[in-house]
Amino acid sequence: DRFGHAAFQGGGMGRAGGGGGFSGHDPFDIFREAFGGGGGGGGGIFEEFFGGGGGRSAGGAQHGSDLRYDLEITLEEAAEGTEKEIRYKRAVTCKKCGGSGAEPGSKKVTCPTCGGTGQVTSNRGFISFRQACPQCQGTGQIIEKPCSECRGEGRVMETSTVKVRIPAGVHTGSKLRSAGKGEAGHMGGQAGDLYIIIHVREHELFERHDDDLFCEIPIKFTLAALGGAIDVPTLFGKGSLKIPSGTQSGTTFRLRGHGMPRLRGNNKGDMLVRVHVEVPTKLNGDQRAKLEEYAEACGDPANPVSESFVEKAKKFFK
Repeated sequence: DRFGHAAFQGGGMGRAGGGGGFSGHDPFDIFREAFGGGGGGGGGIFEEFFGGGGGRSAGGAQHGSDLRYDLEITLEEAAEGTEKEIRYKRAVTCKKCGGSGAEPGSKKVTCPTCGGTGQVTSNRGFISFRQACPQCQGTGQIIEKPCSECRGEGRVMETSTVKVRIPAGVHTGSKLRSAGKGEAGHMGGQAGDLYIIIHVREHELFERHDDDLFCEIPIKFTLAALGGAIDVPTLFGKGSLKIPSGTQSGTTFRLRGHGMPRLRGNNKGDMLVRVHVEVPTKLNGDQRAKLEEYAEACGDPANPVSESFVEKAKKFFK
């Protein structure tokens, strides 16, 4: 993995109030200051109108954060599909206390601040507002003795391993979801999900354009002049390409069905092959003599591109 475990620093793709992810100043804080719910988990009239603060229900349960994992694969793996095992850190339910946050043998007691109601009343001049109790976070109970393993949080950090099946045809930006493999919920809340973001590494030979592949292949100038067939590499083995006589450098040919598998469908894209005609840089005496003989034997009609260029350029030679 190119990004490693650093992808999880800061909570990954955390939900609002999910133990990380989105952070910074909340533009609605000014309303909470005015109408209550300004601290300790919020509540008050603002939450009564616009929903509970931080994703926490009245019973204290909170949905776990979603996590993001960036995974780099090769173009061959993207073409054939593969299975990867990834390791990442996440918050899981504390095994010692079962997520309750209480030391085994201890119990939860009625919150002395709210008397078990989960709400407290605050006065703003002549107006009274009710909001979630800042001590028990609206649950009405507090832990008598916090768990020594998780320190009352109900969750601990752990390195998890998950196998991911990557289908053929994925591309950079494809997103795979592993349900329930995100961070554990708080106080019995549902676990978040793990999202794997695919990054396909650049290939040394092929370029990808959607589901088509492109490559450039050198051919000898004799093959370009006389024509013939050549073997071309593909991601799925060897392919055959027919070169017509008189092929010019830069000509692009299409091999249908030799590209990438389509993610939604049973067919494949195409392979686009651009040929580059190589001119020999070293000639022996016999080769030079034969080429000079060829040059003398062929006239302008044998070189239509050159003939057209000369006609257009004549006015510049006057």
